[in-house]
Amino acid sequence: MSYADLQAILQTELQSIRDQSLYKEEHVLQSPQGREITIDGKKLLNFCSNNYLGLSGTGSLRQASDEALQTWGFGLASVRFICGTQGIHKELETATASFLGMEDAVLYSSCFMANVGLFQTFFTDEDAIISDELNHASIIDAVRLTKSERLIYQHMDMADLETKLQSVSGKRLKVIATDGVFSMDGHIAPLAEICDLADKYGALVMVDDAHGVGVLGTNSKGTPEQTGTIDRIDFLTGTYGKALGGAGGAYTATKKEAAEFLRQRSRTYLFSNALDTGIAGAALFALDYIPKHPELRENLYANTQFFRQEMKKAGFTVSESEHPITPVMFAEESIAVSTAKAMFDEGIFVVGFSFPVVPKGKARIRVQISAAHTKDDITLLVEKFAAIASPKA
Repeated sequence: MSYADLQAILQTELQSIRDQSLYKEEHVLQSPQGREITIDGKKLLNFCSNNYLGLSGTGSLRQASDEALQTWGFGLASVRFICGTQGIHKELETATASFLGMEDAVLYSSCFMANVGLFQTFFTDEDAIISDELNHASIIDAVRLTKSERLIYQHMDMADLETKLQSVSGKRLKVIATDGVFSMDGHIAPLAEICDLADKYGALVMVDDAHGVGVLGTNSKGTPEQTGTIDRIDFLTGTYGKALGGAGGAYTATKKEAAEFLRQRSRTYLFSNALDTGIAGAALFALDYIPKHPELRENLYANTQFFRQEMKKAGFTVSESEHPITPVMFAEESIAVSTAKAMFDEGIFVVGFSFPVVPKGKARIRVQISAAHTKDDITLLVEKFAAIASPKA
């Protein structure tokens, strides 16, 4: 088969994606990330970033990153176990574990790689992985890469989870895998109930808290703090690429021996360059700054409540979840896409989500509120939704 044959297949598939209004355009920003951004010379209010605390693009983070670069250099040009570990990496692992209330943490280039590295390292054909049906793609793909028995339980359905646990009673290891916050809906996983079932059936618990850390919990430590389960989670993955600065990088926080084993056997750790020093410096700043500034989280939740309140007044049905992810649902993919385009023309940056990011028939515009937004920003957002989109769309 030549590339010409492949090209013909790809052209057909790409046209099909366009015909179904599923084609995803990438908008090129000409500005730093923030509450306001510039695209094609046009200033827009930004309501689709994971910049929950408004830290991304700020001078404080840039300064922290610059200082780290001045001290440690740009990059290590090597993997951690050869000559790619510096003091800043160990400092960040210690700070991350302390912040999350875990024994140790291991750094990764992304949370996708953290999840792949975790499942690939610990679970074999003697084990079983029980995963929520709406888990992030990184968990889904990571689980597929193992030879473990794989079971999917209905979204946040504890009765179905228990049934699945009962069916794998003879396995060497059993692990329940869940997002802490489900990224497309803002649902918060019932971790206390999950941990109760794990205790009852002798299972481990793995939580991807990429959208929870920095956002949930009295001290912004994430979904485990919010649900009172910090000391009951075995594996906690997350990223510095959302609320914790927004640049990238990730971690697996866990028990001491598990972290040690990851450093010995996790392929996505062993065969990836060390985390950029600039990202490490910015992440260290964020972990120190966030607990000292509870007003960030307070502003985030005030903005979230105000947005949902005003959307309800405008006739829209919105999630009751307290997380700032707020999906606005549409009956058809084409309507979600056309609405997002119309909002763009009006100076509001939101993105329509369609298959395969969400299931077919579940198209939405996922609005993400930030602590950096003002009440006037949110009022304008609601006004534009009301003018452009029907609440019954």
